Amino acid sequence: MPEFIVMFPADDEAAWLAATPEQRQATYDTDVEFVGRLRAAGGSVTGGAALGPSAGVATLRRGPGEEALLTDGPFAETVEQLSGVYVVQAPDREAVVEAARVLLRAHPVVEVRPVDED
Repeated sequence: MPEFIVMFPADDEAAWLAATPEQRQATYDTDVEFVGRLRAAGGSVTGGAALGPSAGVATLRRGPGEEALLTDGPFAETVEQLSGVYVVQAPDREAVVEAARVLLRAHPVVEVRPVDED
């Protein structure tokens, strides 16, 4: 069965850190609904992770020659940050997209990307 990554690339990190327990629970409930919809379509979640705050990020960039340039903090200095990912299996992309529509209640952008099988 094909694998896909479901990403949340535009979450507002400050809003999440300031969220009430009830607001966070609403996000968790939406995630549970996504998993149920994916299962109903014949798919499953096989992995994933919520990512920690961007303050802990180390970004490496290719510098002159083979030198690695290290920056503390995320690659893009924006309010929006990648907040987490799911690794899923599903019959096809459309099944993941349909199940993922519910995630828009909790995330302004949801990206579904196929895993390269080669």
